[in-house]
Amino acid sequence: MDFPAPEPSPANGWWEHHAALLIDSHRRLTGRELAVVGVTSEEKARHLYQAPFVVLSHDGGTDPVFTYANLTAQRLFALPWERIVGMPSRYSAEAPARKERQRLLAQVARFGYIDDYQGVRIASTGERFLIRRATVWNLLDADGKPVGQAASFAEWTPLPAGDGA
Repeated sequence: MDFPAPEPSPANGWWEHHAALLIDSHRRLTGRELAVVGVTSEEKARHLYQAPFVVLSHDGGTDPVFTYANLTAQRLFALPWERIVGMPSRYSAEAPARKERQRLLAQVARFGYIDDYQGVRIASTGERFLIRRATVWNLLDADGKPVGQAASFAEWTPLPAGDGA
């Protein structure tokens, strides 16, 4: 993927292809829908980008970089599309929490997905928040080969400065 990639919009079909990868991989692994059903793939992509819950993805590189961040993720991490997409995803966690984050990603790679993840993340402003009930899953291409990972969550709580939760 070339960075900076253009932000999802009507002009590029709301990133319909990537949204389909997110949605289809999530359904294959969890058995649950990530987006509304019964609408066109472009409408699903728009829904995902504008959803009131966070959706993020990163590639499968050795130092994965974000490849997608919906509007809710951009607001929560206080980073616009052009700054979050292409950024190493490890920066979403504070340095001391990065080892735990790496263990989580290795577990997802091994088992396909996990539900009910909880952890502390940090916005670009330095504000910290606790995410709860996150689903993290492998992104699978048409042949079932992992090409990255994604996460979605709708629950987070701001943390006071110095609170390690």
